[in-house]
Amino acid sequence: MRERKFAGTPVGAVGLGCMGMSWAYTESERDDDASVALLREALDLGVTFLDTAQVYGAGHNETLVGRALAGRRDEAVLATKTGLVVEDPGTRRLVRQATPEHVASSAEDSLRRLGTDVIDLYYLHRVDPEVPLADTWGAMAELVAAGKARHLGLSEVTVAQAAEAHAIHPVAAVQSELSLWTRDALGAPGGSAGAASDGHGGAAEAGDVVGWCAANGAAFVPFSPLGRGFLTGTVTGADFEDTDFRATNPRFQEEALKANLRIVDAVRAVAARHGATPAQVAIAWTLAQGAHVIPIPGTKKVRYLRDNAGAADLDLTAADLAGLDALPAAVGGRY
Repeated sequence: MRERKFAGTPVGAVGLGCMGMSWAYTESERDDDASVALLREALDLGVTFLDTAQVYGAGHNETLVGRALAGRRDEAVLATKTGLVVEDPGTRRLVRQATPEHVASSAEDSLRRLGTDVIDLYYLHRVDPEVPLADTWGAMAELVAAGKARHLGLSEVTVAQAAEAHAIHPVAAVQSELSLWTRDALGAPGGSAGAASDGHGGAAEAGDVVGWCAANGAAFVPFSPLGRGFLTGTVTGADFEDTDFRATNPRFQEEALKANLRIVDAVRAVAARHGATPAQVAIAWTLAQGAHVIPIPGTKKVRYLRDNAGAADLDLTAADLAGLDALPAAVGGRY
């Protein structure tokens, strides 16, 4: 696989988001043994930039990733996150918790679950409006000084928030949703319907976060580059399990989903010209947004892992990119 650089370290150009192995999508298909095998195959394929968080399955996902990396820890650049906790397991209501005390204690919990002495990239999952960002970021910087984290990142922040943190301690990465149907991080007006909502109680116009990262030596890490599976062309109806996040997501409701299929049709057309899959085109589009961009599509299935990894070798033409850039905004909010 082609490589990109994260903080000077070569990583596979396409990473792996691990959340769906533990919760949020089609939970009846959860299989820990299969996920461990998939994670190890990812390393074999050169997919070395791995992403998890303490909140994914209330710690389950970190434990799963730690199990998979046993004996192979040095092959991966491992990212996890703090700052979101499950308030109500029944409804999966999430709340922000980013006090310095929580940052310190959750880092210890993550290190234990991951079975490692150091986290390569420690993200603030969401800015807590009740805690000054400087206080949270300062506590995270203390983890770097203590050798418990190598680099720090932010998730779903505005350019102003990234700049504020960067003035205190370098921001090595910003992770935000970016795909052919969610373009808010590019700073384009009207990037997607419902763009201002971050899905966890806050709202802000992000600005050109991708450009800010390029200008400040940070990686930009798109999550959901496949539009929560929609851009693969395999989601044609709104029939989801009750526990599946998409069952209540506005973009996956029947009328919105039908309207959004025009986006998939355009992606399919590009894929046909290249002998590629729609998933590979969608991921390749994110890669084309800059050499500092490292997308992290998620999957529980090896065949999709291999498919996603192949996107690193797909070169879209200028005409392809112009056509994809001109696609209409998605119908329905992100959350």
